Amino acid sequence: MTQKNILTFQQATSNDKTIYLEDTDKPLPEVLNPNTRYIHLNTLATGGKSLIKLCKDMHLNRVVAYKTLRKEFLNDEIEQTRFLREARVSAILQHPSTIPVYEIGRDNQGQYYFTMKLVHGYTLREIIDYRERYDLSQLIDVIIQISHGLASAHNHGVAHRDIKPENILVGPYREVLLLDWGLAKVWGKDGKAADFDYQGDKFATKSADTSDKSMTGYGKLQGTICYMSPEQIKRDPEISFSTDIYSLGSVLYEILTGKPPFDSNKIYDLLDMIENQEPAKPSEFSKYRVPKTLEKLCLQCLQKDPKLRPASIDEVIQVLQLDWISEIRHKL
Repeated sequence: MTQKNILTFQQATSNDKTIYLEDTDKPLPEVLNPNTRYIHLNTLATGGKSLIKLCKDMHLNRVVAYKTLRKEFLNDEIEQTRFLREARVSAILQHPSTIPVYEIGRDNQGQYYFTMKLVHGYTLREIIDYRERYDLSQLIDVIIQISHGLASAHNHGVAHRDIKPENILVGPYREVLLLDWGLAKVWGKDGKAADFDYQGDKFATKSADTSDKSMTGYGKLQGTICYMSPEQIKRDPEISFSTDIYSLGSVLYEILTGKPPFDSNKIYDLLDMIENQEPAKPSEFSKYRVPKTLEKLCLQCLQKDPKLRPASIDEVIQVLQLDWISEIRHKL
């Protein structure tokens, strides 16, 4: 958030701490005009295909996040479908690790939008950048909470497919939220997925620069390269929930070592590493002590073959909540 955005937000929420009678009991207009419900204050963030605005909901007297597609994708049917899926998946899950969705609709130009809770906090990327300030147990607690959110999603038949530090937010009350369900995969009643779920975009050149590896952008493979599973890179139509386990393992690896399991300045070198090379053991080069239980779990999640990874996210949770704690207590 830029300084200008921060100032706008502070101005919009300066009276939010105190709730006044005049705000709660003010009657609604006899005729509600959806085109005047939101006051657009500023743009909070611009992603690869969407943007999020800071808005005041005049019906409920609260500030919300208002998400729309970027103008170049407004008439793209596939991106419209993905946008609707993101809104509905977030709304249906209703898990503590998912941001609540308030409303979905069309603006006065007929374009899709949805509103959601505006949450303050730091992304896991920002936290990892200051890794030395945090105890390992604090960071593992973030992974545990995200794992519970993924377990809920998987139980509802949804794969996130874009797990990365930038999409994990730690709020002011220690709540941990999994953001951006724009690449979520769901299956039809016949067990089939939409064609666009595995027909990803191709790279234009083998020498393409990957300096912005955190951006899930147009013309790039779906998902963030450093955290993508081998099957996601291959655009495997049989991709399953195990891809989220791999990506979570990549995030855990970065927590343990300070960097992702594979990295390169050239996209095709990076893709080759993910598909064909084994990551180094975290304990071999991390400047922090790496517990054996966490290292074993991390490397298991990063197996190339999905069948060799933990069978479900519940197994990951069990290791984090039981086995790792037992290891700590044994050493004490």
